[in-house]
Amino acid sequence: MIAALTMLHVLICIGLIVSILMQSAKGEGLAGAFGGSGVTGAVFGGRGAATFLSKATTFMAIAFFLSCLVLVFLSPTGGGVSSESSGIQREAQRRATEGTAPATSIPGATPQEQQQTPAEQPQTPPPGEGE
Repeated sequence: MIAALTMLHVLICIGLIVSILMQSAKGEGLAGAFGGSGVTGAVFGGRGAATFLSKATTFMAIAFFLSCLVLVFLSPTGGGVSSESSGIQREAQRRATEGTAPATSIPGATPQEQQQTPAEQPQTPPPGEGE
């Protein structure tokens, strides 16, 4: 059901974008790009274009707002508020209770290597030396 509502929301978004871009501005907007005012005049009539497009934009904006609200309330988190802590917070709590939080994290090192003190870590020669 969420997937169907999401698809409807995307279609409403596309319709809203098109209805906004089709409205004529001082430079005729996107309506002028499709052959000038003759095309919009032939399709919608003289002032009919502004009235139809403004009503379509208003309808699409209301539909967009309502579909946003419906999707938020039907989302798995229940309106965006989650009573569960995030994964990062859970991991920090787990490490704090176990006492295994390393002071610094070494990329690519195993947890045993990260817990060793610098004196205990094996020394590797710099590249180019000792070969």
